[in-house]
This record gives sequence, structure tokens and C-alpha cells, in this order.
Amino acid sequence: MAAVHEVDISIVGAGPAGLYAAYYAGFRGLSIAIIDSLTEPGGQVTALYPEKLIFDVAGFPAVKGRELIERCVEQAAPYDPLYLLGQRADELTPHGDGSFTLTTSIGTVVHTKAVVITGGIGHFTPRPLPDAEDFEGNGLVYFVKALESMRDDDVLIVGGGDSAVDWALNLEDIARSITLIHRRDRFRAHEDSVNKMMDSSVEVLTFTEVHSISGDNGIELVEVFNNRTDERRILKVNKVIAALGFKSDLGPLKQWPIVIDGRHILVDTRMQTNVPGVFSAGDITEYDGKVRLISVGFGEAATAVNNAAVHINPEAKVFPGHSSG
Repeated sequence: MAAVHEVDISIVGAGPAGLYAAYYAGFRGLSIAIIDSLTEPGGQVTALYPEKLIFDVAGFPAVKGRELIERCVEQAAPYDPLYLLGQRADELTPHGDGSFTLTTSIGTVVHTKAVVITGGIGHFTPRPLPDAEDFEGNGLVYFVKALESMRDDDVLIVGGGDSAVDWALNLEDIARSITLIHRRDRFRAHEDSVNKMMDSSVEVLTFTEVHSISGDNGIELVEVFNNRTDERRILKVNKVIAALGFKSDLGPLKQWPIVIDGRHILVDTRMQTNVPGVFSAGDITEYDGKVRLISVGFGEAATAVNNAAVHINPEAKVFPGHSSG
């Protein structure tokens, strides 16, 4: 039989914003369920860049993604959130008393008084490197879970966004050699990071793309070409990181009675959607002046939960009181 749970607040998405929302809900004396399609907490941070340094979280000059998630889980732990991992929040059924029933992809039923959606970009899959599927897991990766897995390797990074540039910088003292290629000469990464990469030992080739990958027992050679001159070059590498971005899909959320603009959920200043009792925080939200940073998501999560507390109990105050001892 399907499991049935009753909680005050359900959080859809176990990334940093969702975990901080769980802490704040516990601080407000609310019982909590956290639902995520991934099998461990952390969302994109855990799945895509656990070893990358994050620089925009207050109080941490720099923190690895994995450590940040561990700290967020530890912060929420005293309030004993119910983790429902490895399952999507599929169906949302509103009730006349302002409560909801959530049904997950494996049939778990959660009766809840409020919902906070912190699903990041929704379900995501990496954009594949064309004609390279034979080397996936055998030298070709789309993200690096452990920097040490590249120790003394000759690494080719394909891409021009933040992830590509960050991997180049983080691996500089670990890999034997690093080459980064990008199909344009303009990068989508943070300007300071690009400047640091250009001043580093990383060889950067712009207007350059992968033509073919070869090797008998893994990657041995990669032929690249200049997309303006068609000049070819053979690179001797044994690891390729394809940082080409991700395809995202909001999945079942698109069937919920909330207003969605593109891939984002519209919210008001309370972080509430058009459905009373359903709130949202983090990268998935949209409003005028939105800034997509983890640090912003933390603030949005606190705002969402404190307003959800009033939805649950109209006699409660939005301001939670100060948390200092």
C-alpha cells in the first residue's frame, strides 16, 4: 500500500533553497516533508558540481558544493524533516479548507497545509556531445563529482559557460594538462573567472569544436577544428568534460494550477503563487528584478516559509522573531 503522511508544509525540491526552507519551517514549529526526484539531498549542487567552489554564500569566502549541502542538511536536522527522495511530486489537489494533497511518482500521498516549490530548474539532463556516446563513462563526463578523479590526467573541457571555466580553474593543480575549447570567442562565464583562466596554465582555443574522439580502451585522441578556418588539430587527452549546459523540464508542475512563464513560476512579494498556500523560492521563481543566486534563494525561502506559516495559522505573525540565543 502507498505510504500516507500528514505534515504542515511540503517542500518540493531538496536543493539549498529547499533545505533552508526546511530549517525555517522547523524554526517556526512546522512539521516538514521534502520531496525530490533525486536520491540524495542537494539538487543541482550535489548532482552537477559537488566539488566546485561557491563564492556567493554569506559567511563563506568559498565553500565546496558538497560542504554547503552537508551544512544545510545539518541545519535542518534538529527539526526532523521527512525526506521523500527518489520520487517526483506529480499531482497537487487543492481542498476547500486551504490544504492540499500531494501525490508522488511512486504513489506516496502527503496531506499538507502549505507547499513551497524550490525545484531549481526542474528535471535536468546534460546536453550531449554529438557522436560521443561510445565514450560516456569511459573518459567522457558531463560533470565532475570528485576533482581527484582527474589527477594527473590530460583533460579537454568543451564549453564556454561558468561550469566549463570553473572546472578549468579547479582542476589546474590536479590535472597534468588542461585544454579548453569553445565554439565562440565570447564566454558566458563570470568575467573575473574568465580573466583568471586566461592568466592560468590552461590552453584556451576559441572558435574550436570537437570533430571526433578515438581510442581503444577509453579516450586517447580528440580531433578538433577551427570553425572559421577548418584548421584541424589532434589533442592527446584521456578525459573529456562536456560542459554544454543542460536541458530542463518542469514536468508535472506544468499541470498544476499555478502560473508558469516559460520555465519559471510567477510569485508575488510574499513568494506566493496565484494559488493561496502554494509558494516558491530559488531559481525556479520569477518576479521583476529577480537575481538567480543561491544567496537570494535562501532569502526567498525564508520569506516563503514565514508567509506560509500565516496561511496555515492566520493568527501567526509573518515576522518569526530573531533566531539568536
